[in-house]
Amino acid sequence: MPDTPDTPRMIFVNLPVADLARSKAFYEAIGFTNEPRFTDDTAAAMVWSDTIFVMILSHDKWKSFTDRPIADRGSSEVSLALALGSRDAVDAMVGAAAAAGGTADVNPVQDHGFMYGRDILDPDGHVWGPFWMDPAVANGEAAVPEVSS
Repeated sequence: MPDTPDTPRMIFVNLPVADLARSKAFYEAIGFTNEPRFTDDTAAAMVWSDTIFVMILSHDKWKSFTDRPIADRGSSEVSLALALGSRDAVDAMVGAAAAAGGTADVNPVQDHGFMYGRDILDPDGHVWGPFWMDPAVANGEAAVPEVSS
């Protein structure tokens, strides 16, 4: 089924959370904004951009969508990367995440010169990877440099 030209492509990431208020505060601390039209006592819509939303859902609300078990904090199913405008912005988000109940640097810092990334856990163990990439590399004006391992 083809898209209509006037319909933007959007993504809604749905995440189960144990404490909705704590998670909402965490996501606000790292730069998301709450969309009250889609927020109640069971779920909150957290907006990253015009086309990217994170729906944080209480466990009971989550279970109304699926019978599959909720992963425990010690497992990983996905890592969600967020492009930021600078290395400093990456470091600032990681610092804000740690101050708001998240965990900083759950994986090794990735610094390839043209790309820099760090990983955080939200309070429920969801992995987020804020990163920066040199705009010239990202838009194809410069080649991807060789990275030594």
